[in-house]
Amino acid sequence: MAPAQVPDCDIAVVGGGLLGSALAWGLQRLGQKVAVLDEGDVAYRASRGNFALVWVQSKGLGLPEYAAWSKRSSDGWRHFADLLKAQTGRDVAFQRPGGFHLCLSERELEARAALLKRLHNQPNMVRYPYEILARAELERLLPGIGPEVAGASYCPLDGHCNSLRLLLALHAGMQDLGARYFPDRLVERIEPRHGGFRLVSKAGELQAGKVVLAAGNGNARLAPMVGLKAPVRPQRGQIIVTEKVRPFLAYPIATLRQTDEGGLLIGDSVEEAGFDDTVGHGVISTLAARAVRSFPALAGLNVVRSWAALRVMTADGFPIYEQSASFPGAFIATCHSGVTLAANHALVLAPMLAAGELAAELDVFSARRFDVSTAA
Repeated sequence: MAPAQVPDCDIAVVGGGLLGSALAWGLQRLGQKVAVLDEGDVAYRASRGNFALVWVQSKGLGLPEYAAWSKRSSDGWRHFADLLKAQTGRDVAFQRPGGFHLCLSERELEARAALLKRLHNQPNMVRYPYEILARAELERLLPGIGPEVAGASYCPLDGHCNSLRLLLALHAGMQDLGARYFPDRLVERIEPRHGGFRLVSKAGELQAGKVVLAAGNGNARLAPMVGLKAPVRPQRGQIIVTEKVRPFLAYPIATLRQTDEGGLLIGDSVEEAGFDDTVGHGVISTLAARAVRSFPALAGLNVVRSWAALRVMTADGFPIYEQSASFPGAFIATCHSGVTLAANHALVLAPMLAAGELAAELDVFSARRFDVSTAA
């Protein structure tokens, strides 16, 4: 029998986006020796294209545990942001004023109310406040709404942040604490061996005691190497960014928000386009038209940028968190809400990974939920 090899790190995190860097920062804070292997900026990195909402109000229809998981992260976000600022000096501009979902007709408003009622009527659903606001109430909170806006749903637990600053703060913080970051290190093979794992790339190899797969859509390729499944697919979303204007929108809206720097972000597309992250003018035009219907004054603003990025989606839209039964010490973490869930990933999930065992509350997020039993 070959002698056990001393690992280069306690835990290797594969993926350096928002999910991987939040886990790495959280693990390194706990004294773990962490290495992050990242494909780099050539990757289809969802982190550079997200809308940066910390959102609760519509999460969990079909899996109420996801609503509780989202609420827990939203509740922990202020502490998380304060910890990052205290360590790195970087303000990620987190605000939690509550958020709105605007409805452009009475039919839309009725459908929104019905959806939220179904969500909150689920067994085991976490309790939190929300309201359906008619137009008269909404005009007081959101001056300048268009004549087509019939009303909105509102939840006081919703907020937003500057997600690019968040990614920078996590990278700065994890490396300042001692984590090693390896860019341009696409992992080609993971080989379980001697109670640990060998991670192989063109740039070399690394030995780790444990490994966590946080590579977004890349997890589909990597997971089977350690006895796991990652039934994920890319889903394209597109975003418009306007010129900077004076602050006028005090609340984030599900499809529209004013950043701390003054520009407006507009986004609402859900497209099944495979690994195509090009911008489509038809979609961008539709996004812009709806934004102008919501706030007519936006028609006079210049567009300065637009982009498309790929979400990491499962069949039901919920995350996957799981440890390999075949190769204990190998974990997978994947989701499409890397901003909303960042506080949980750094402060709740990372301690579980350090301890080598996921809490029973995360069992509902196992990929085993996609297994279909064969009828007798």
